[in-house]
Amino acid sequence: MTAAKDHGRLLVVEDDPDLRELLTAGLTAQGFSVEKAPSAEASLELLEARRFDVVLVDLNLPGMSGLELCSRIVAETTSAVIIMTAFASIKSAVEAMRAGAYDYILKPLDVDAVALRLGRVVKERRIHEEARRLRDVVHPTGGFGGLTGTSAPMQRVYDLLGRAAPSEASVLITGESGTGKELAARALHDHSNRRDGPFVALNCSAVPEQLIESELFGHARGSFTDARSDRAGLFTQANGGTLFLDEIGEIPGPMQAKLLRALEERRVRPVGSNTEIDIDVRIVAATNRDLEAWAEQGRFREDLYFRINVIHARLPPLRARGTDVLLLAQHFLRRFSAQEAKEVTGIDAVAAQRLCDYEWPGNVRELRNCMERAVALTRLSEISLEDLPERIRTFKRSHVVVASDDPSELVPIEEVERRYIMRVLEAVGGSKTAASKILGLDRKTLYRRLERYKAQGLT
Repeated sequence: MTAAKDHGRLLVVEDDPDLRELLTAGLTAQGFSVEKAPSAEASLELLEARRFDVVLVDLNLPGMSGLELCSRIVAETTSAVIIMTAFASIKSAVEAMRAGAYDYILKPLDVDAVALRLGRVVKERRIHEEARRLRDVVHPTGGFGGLTGTSAPMQRVYDLLGRAAPSEASVLITGESGTGKELAARALHDHSNRRDGPFVALNCSAVPEQLIESELFGHARGSFTDARSDRAGLFTQANGGTLFLDEIGEIPGPMQAKLLRALEERRVRPVGSNTEIDIDVRIVAATNRDLEAWAEQGRFREDLYFRINVIHARLPPLRARGTDVLLLAQHFLRRFSAQEAKEVTGIDAVAAQRLCDYEWPGNVRELRNCMERAVALTRLSEISLEDLPERIRTFKRSHVVVASDDPSELVPIEEVERRYIMRVLEAVGGSKTAASKILGLDRKTLYRRLERYKAQGLT
């Protein structure tokens, strides 16, 4: 019985008609889409016309040999080649691998075993192709959309954003101020099926409480003072596209209920109107708050939190991104050198080391401003330590040195604990929920310690 699901497209190249038909029938019954060819020359015609996941090639073919055919397929297509032979030897196996064969199987063939192996090959190939597709989405400088960086934390972000982009699911982007949350939101939109629709952004913390409902839902003429005409809200303006709600944690409580209703019912009612308007909008929200903790404390609606947090993308702080600091610094250097019409070509070793050592509390935004200042002030072709702001020039790393023999480098156990807590918070992008789990502390204890550090001026 033929399986309903297509497990992959196969081409069987075998000059023995009985074995060719046996493989074709058996593998078709296992759920593969199978075509067949009696010779290398016939198979090349099929390969020109269509794509196959795997080509099963007999080693001994009339005319062009199986090894020659294997080399052609590997050079000219993306198909995997599996060599079939009744004459097992180390020499033939080595020759097959040198010709680019993906695998090597022996006759007589057990169709069930062949199907199992082919299924694994097809799965591996498709995973490889998906990874390559995602790499093609990534910017040549090692990024995704406007995001730049090659560090492992950012690669994980790119992978998540690449998989989330085609979805209609709501996305919550979290991270410290200056980590690039709006760039991530724009990248999601630009790689989504809504890319031809509008991208509309609102900073929720910048709109007065009494105006945010009108800003989001619109208003009817005469609904309040100065409402001299009907006005479409941002939900309506974003119809068919993406609405980015930055700093969503700052939305007042009563407005959170109205926002939840709009998201659930996919309708909005302008202020002062009796008519509801259907909306087709994807929501991407962002915050530098710990919304999960806020929801547990009653400071943010839990049902709204779960509604916007279908997919969670956490952007790492710049200090957790290793040498991305230098990659980004060079990126900004090129931009501002062109803007200032100055030939600044690089960063000297001392300045580069200080950029890597600094903890960047303002993240990428702070680095951008630092490089704009450095390019504007430098008199040389390379940025030097003197061109950097004083807070960066005089910065000293705060790593705990455990193995030192110098008593002056050792610190009290309380300081070791504080630095470790702060390091864990950095690694999880400031999420106190995640940090408390790693540290083995309940969240109230973690909050108390952070408040103490803040009172002591140690955060």
